[in-house]
Amino acid sequence: MGEVIDKAVERLGARLKDFEGRAKFVLKGEGTILADHTGVREADGDADVTLTASVEDFRALLEGRLKPATAFMTGRLKVDGSMPMAMKLGASLS
Repeated sequence: MGEVIDKAVERLGARLKDFEGRAKFVLKGEGTILADHTGVREADGDADVTLTASVEDFRALLEGRLKPATAFMTGRLKVDGSMPMAMKLGASLS
């Protein structure tokens, strides 16, 4: 894994401990992270919701400098799949 993915997995793992469902985070140019009931890891596969953002925007989301709703409304965060699950993830990332 690359350093960017390693840090993202670590931060997401701390925030998504009780996550129910399957979410995929696509960091453009770096890789893909899956989160489900077994944990958070670098992987690709089917998911209930897929969130796609640049590395810079994803970092800003995790650091609280960018709100998930703002990122989505301005096109900096793309959401495919279950919008209710995306909203739950957004609450976990804020």
